[in-house]
Amino acid sequence: MNKLVKLYHKLGSPPSFYRIAGYFLLPFLLLAVGLTAYGLIDGLFFAPTDYQQKDSYRIMFVHVPAAWMSMFIYAMMGVAAIMAYVWRMKVAEAVMIASAPIGAAFTVICLVTGMLWGKPMWGTYWDWDARMTSELILLFLYIGVLAMYAAFDDEPRKAARLTALVAIIGLVNLPIIHYSVYWWSSIHQGSSVSLTGGSGIKDWDMLRPLLVMALATKFYYGYSVLHRARSYLLKTEAKKQWIADALKVSQTTEKGDNNV
Repeated sequence: MNKLVKLYHKLGSPPSFYRIAGYFLLPFLLLAVGLTAYGLIDGLFFAPTDYQQKDSYRIMFVHVPAAWMSMFIYAMMGVAAIMAYVWRMKVAEAVMIASAPIGAAFTVICLVTGMLWGKPMWGTYWDWDARMTSELILLFLYIGVLAMYAAFDDEPRKAARLTALVAIIGLVNLPIIHYSVYWWSSIHQGSSVSLTGGSGIKDWDMLRPLLVMALATKFYYGYSVLHRARSYLLKTEAKKQWIADALKVSQTTEKGDNNV
């Protein structure tokens, strides 16, 4: 327990977070690229054809992981926002701000692929059902977070605090997205995969690439959020001595690698 507490305090310290996060960048990137390549090849070329949707269902291997990530990232951003707002942790601010553009990108991918999938399945690209509408609202929330931070870019601490408040309020939309297909009439089906047990996809050859792509997106988010959070700290902590020390170590390492 004491080790976990110590790790928490280390990760809450900008110098320690910057150093520790650097160790994970390359492994996360390699895993994300490798798993994405495997998942796409497996899903697009080797997964069997669906007896109802034919090959059009294969867009699921991009759409579903993107939908999961759009909500997962907002949840992570919301937790970081609470920590930033209550305890004013700079690292939490960094994670919150870094998560917003990544989550927005996944939400756009979710909406676009959903529209492309919807046309052959439902005969329309867009229908204002609860799931689609709440997912669109999620995109607006991401944009709102980014816009709020940009509006006070010259005052980063004030910007982070106001942005955190917007992000926290937006958390109410997550259960609406998840339960919308059960609460209201919807053309969307229920969850295909459930963490509490059971799956609507019985064929392992179909389920496998979906799970691989879901894992790949997690590693991509890990890489991207750590990279962006480190950049945020470099910007906001530019005048601190630890930044100068970190850059000096980085330059020394690069020179050593070049000499080799």
